[in-house]
Amino acid sequence: MLHVVHHADYMAPRPERGSFRFDKYYLVMEELRASGAPVTEHAPEPMPREWLEAVHCPDYVDQVFRAEVPREKERRIGFPVTPHIASRVRHTNGGTWLAARLAMRHGYAANSAAGSHHALHDTGAGYCVFNDLAVAANRLIAEGDARRILIVDCDVHQGDGTASLTAGRADIFTLSLHAEKNFPVRKARSSRDVGLPDGVDDDGYMEVLTRHLPEVFADFAPDFVLYQAGVDPHAEDKLGRLALSDVGLAARDRFVVGEARRRGLAIASALGGGYGDDPRIVAARHAASMLAMADENARTLPSDLC
Repeated sequence: MLHVVHHADYMAPRPERGSFRFDKYYLVMEELRASGAPVTEHAPEPMPREWLEAVHCPDYVDQVFRAEVPREKERRIGFPVTPHIASRVRHTNGGTWLAARLAMRHGYAANSAAGSHHALHDTGAGYCVFNDLAVAANRLIAEGDARRILIVDCDVHQGDGTASLTAGRADIFTLSLHAEKNFPVRKARSSRDVGLPDGVDDDGYMEVLTRHLPEVFADFAPDFVLYQAGVDPHAEDKLGRLALSDVGLAARDRFVVGEARRRGLAIASALGGGYGDDPRIVAARHAASMLAMADENARTLPSDLC
């Protein structure tokens, strides 16, 4: 059973400015519903303002809530923050929080959006408005749901915002596997960064992942995992520089979930990046990613859970 968080507000009307495609978010759900796999959908509440302000600058949060983000910040984000976008990002952030809570019950759960790992303290960036990974991790610890959280980021772009927002925290570890020459040009410092050369294929990627991830589990000893499961390392991704196949992405996702579940840890994923001229192809990659992770989780569950 795949437990997936989704909300109608994930599909905000496309702003007048900017090139970001929002249509993949409903297409992901169409792919999941048409797959024939058992899927249970959950709708999130909007993220409370004070939870966002615990991580982001309150002045910036206020700008987003009022849909009055300065143009220079909107340029960094890549699209204007309209009232629809403001509602959307509150729900996508609430979605990662809900996916984490569902994972604690079911072993694994997915948010069908978010993974907004470029958002910084006082501004958004790189199509990201609020950093759901940092916000959810901070709140899980504040509520006592977790003590030590590992954020695994396998998007093709470095999780610079997540690294910056959690820097210096002993209770949050950020692991980023990314294309070294890709965006952002100026990298932040994650707890562990693995910058990959252009063109790394399935075998090369898995050699690196299978070396680093078990080491991080052993050294950091987390009790919960958040996973940024971007599909933009795919060879045909419009903004990627790596060369993973469909099979390679599935192997990556199964390995990450399997490493967590074999240690008895719950893991929640956020959608992350995926770009192309045909949004249905990209949506199919995201849907396949979530279904592969749910299948891997099912291998580890006791028979009385779903």
